[in-house]
Amino acid sequence: MASLNKVMIIGNLGSEPEMRFTPNGRPVTSFRVATNRVYTTAEGERKEETEWFTVVSWGNLAEQCNQFLTKGRLVYVEGRLRTRPWEGQDGQKHYRTEIIANRVTFLGRQAVSPLPDEKVAEGGIDEFEADDIPF
Repeated sequence: MASLNKVMIIGNLGSEPEMRFTPNGRPVTSFRVATNRVYTTAEGERKEETEWFTVVSWGNLAEQCNQFLTKGRLVYVEGRLRTRPWEGQDGQKHYRTEIIANRVTFLGRQAVSPLPDEKVAEGGIDEFEADDIPF
């Protein structure tokens, strides 16, 4: 049976992107994106919820995100979800769910043409081990 792991979000950057490099010199950029949902309760009260996502991009896409994205910028991000486990200093197991981006498009008034899809191998983005991630 086939499966699908695909995520698409549109939101604003909550901070400046952070670019780092793996021990092998491969660039990786992470940034946070906030999405908002506005709804009306059964009582007629208008509510707004904000959801925060951590986005990780690799290779050329990472370099472009680091160069062109700024805090507050409206972006479209397409990718897949990945949950990474790690053990904290207190011995507790922690988990972080991230979007591994394969497409980032700038939106809004400052918009420029979309960034190209990041193709590392024929099938798309290659897999990385938790040890490859520098943060």
